[in-house]
Amino acid sequence: MRLENFDFELPAALIAQAPAEVRSASRLLHLDGKTGALSDGLFKQLLERVGQGDLMIFNDTRVIKARLMGVKDSGGKVEVLVERVLASDRVLVQVRASKSPRVGSRLMIADSVAATVLDRQGEFFEVRFEDCADIYTFLEEHGSVPLPPYITHAADAMDERRYQTVYARVPGAVAAPTAGLHFDAEMLVTLRQQGVIIAHVTLHVGAGTFQPVRVSDLSEHQMHSEWYDVPQTTVDAINAARARGSQVMAVGTTSLRALESAAASDKLKAGTGDTRLFITPGYAFKVVDRLLTNFHLPKSTLLMLVSAFAGVDNVRRAYRHAIEKEYRFFSYGDAMLIERH
Repeated sequence: MRLENFDFELPAALIAQAPAEVRSASRLLHLDGKTGALSDGLFKQLLERVGQGDLMIFNDTRVIKARLMGVKDSGGKVEVLVERVLASDRVLVQVRASKSPRVGSRLMIADSVAATVLDRQGEFFEVRFEDCADIYTFLEEHGSVPLPPYITHAADAMDERRYQTVYARVPGAVAAPTAGLHFDAEMLVTLRQQGVIIAHVTLHVGAGTFQPVRVSDLSEHQMHSEWYDVPQTTVDAINAARARGSQVMAVGTTSLRALESAAASDKLKAGTGDTRLFITPGYAFKVVDRLLTNFHLPKSTLLMLVSAFAGVDNVRRAYRHAIEKEYRFFSYGDAMLIERH
């Protein structure tokens, strides 16, 4: 398929600029990928669509304060966006400046720490922070939440709290696994009380998730790399769900990509690694029966993944319906529950 197959017009007013006042108070569009049927509801009604023994898999990555301000040794201002933490003092970053820094040059970050540019890797730079004992502590003290480019306000205290899932545990993401933003602690307790099994994977979402696809022929697109971890306990939970005939739901496209990456050899295996898995229509899913996700950007790899899972025509119809019904789109927006095509 080609890039133009995944385009649609979205009124700017439907791009959510702030989350719902209560996490679980958003709307939920249910799409049955088998029949194409659509039904409107509220997110809390998800509780009525899962039952005892069903398995839900959450991405427990934690968003770091990845956006930093600084100056080059020449005096020019720079904005640094951490893409990945490589070591306690080394990171892979994007640098926004009037002119790209040279390898060997130094940046002064947050008026407090010098950083040396070690290498350039395509659009990224490898940078070492001098006299920095722990990069995560430094980011927490001096960084800001890296909100997506379509959110127009600067990150504030509300974003620090709400652009993070309540179950976030492993620091490393620079974008939130947004399907999980709808869950509050009370809803997670209720799911467990209903007998729903909860398991976790980790996939550190990179800033590349917002990068546009720049080629018309999708076979030429190169996905950005993201680190994931699928623990043995989660593999065991999936195998047990399969054995008892229960449904397996991925909470978010990131959870789904982690699981499908771990099943690349046709058998799901526990482990860690980097994934560049690009899922487009025609992909044979191996692990997940149901997907909970937000509404995604036009021409994005995430829209392509959802179209592969639910069927291209089904997703087109669902998005037209969502626009007509004025669902809220993107990271702070409403959610979809999809049964696999």
